[in-house]
Amino acid sequence: MAFASLGQVLDRLASLEQEYAELEQRLGDPSITSDNKRFVELSRRYAALGDIVGLSKTLRGKHEDVETIKMLLSEASADEKDELRAESNALDVEILALEDELKILLLPKDPNEGRNVIVEIRGAEGGEEANLFARDLFEMYTAYASTIGWKLEPMNASASDMGGLQEVTFMLKGEGVWTRMKFEAGVHRVQRVPVTESQGRVHTSSATITVLPEAEEIDLHIDPSDLRVDVYRASGAGGQHVNKTESAVRMTHLPTGIVVAMQDEKSQLQNRERALKVLRSRILQQQEEQRRQEASDARRDQTGSGGRSEKIRTYNFKENRVTDHRIGLTLHKLDRVLAGELDEVSDALVHDERARQLQDAES
Repeated sequence: MAFASLGQVLDRLASLEQEYAELEQRLGDPSITSDNKRFVELSRRYAALGDIVGLSKTLRGKHEDVETIKMLLSEASADEKDELRAESNALDVEILALEDELKILLLPKDPNEGRNVIVEIRGAEGGEEANLFARDLFEMYTAYASTIGWKLEPMNASASDMGGLQEVTFMLKGEGVWTRMKFEAGVHRVQRVPVTESQGRVHTSSATITVLPEAEEIDLHIDPSDLRVDVYRASGAGGQHVNKTESAVRMTHLPTGIVVAMQDEKSQLQNRERALKVLRSRILQQQEEQRRQEASDARRDQTGSGGRSEKIRTYNFKENRVTDHRIGLTLHKLDRVLAGELDEVSDALVHDERARQLQDAES
């Protein structure tokens, strides 16, 4: 769909500004504030419109300044005209930049924008080396979260015999967390000499990452009668008991067959709450996947089977190289990426998505 004419864009902006003002009034209405689900929905819409309305007003002010300069030029002296033309040229540059920014803001919004995310990392192909790589990825995201100012909350982990992670689940909270982390979902491949390799040969292993937008209770109600909850003793690597009480929880959603297990907390209640949070997010994701499948036969699962050929990114230790295969980006700074310097990769993925969206809008 091509971008609308200037007149249509201005009409749309005026409509959005009116909606923004109406939402501001409605959010103060007691009938809205008493309805938690409706209040959250309207608050999200209000927040999403805030940047658009602010930029629209700034852009309108710049255009008004240009019109004022045009009127002043007719009565200005020669020296004044040079100054006014220079000011007008500078305004034209600002206006073009603001219009480009506005185009991006007017693109269709990801429905999960602004949500926290639940990340699940699992060792896939490669045995113990895959588990060790899963631990490396978890440490990479831990460092990245610290650098970017996100809050990371560990939820569950299953250690392997050699100190790796068979699987780990954690939540990330912060500005732009879904915008960036959604691109991390998929198969990550590592090429290096494993600690278990005596001949010095390079092996290829993989880990899978799933990124779920956090689903809140207002987004999805789960009927307690649809749940089967099993409790058991938590255990560590090698089957060691780390808790003498039955605090671990396995929660099964009977209609979908989705199973979530949590054991990190000593309290059974806390493990239940965490399991329910992950379960709700998985069910919401499944529902969204089903809707996308109905709209497109080309839908692919985030992690596939975990096979190395399905990789989205390769980490090559010998060459200190990381390659994101979706956008053809290669950086020879693997050590820094694993230390949490993911911005260069993340920025490139965000920019690529926006460029494709703009291209689709203009075609």
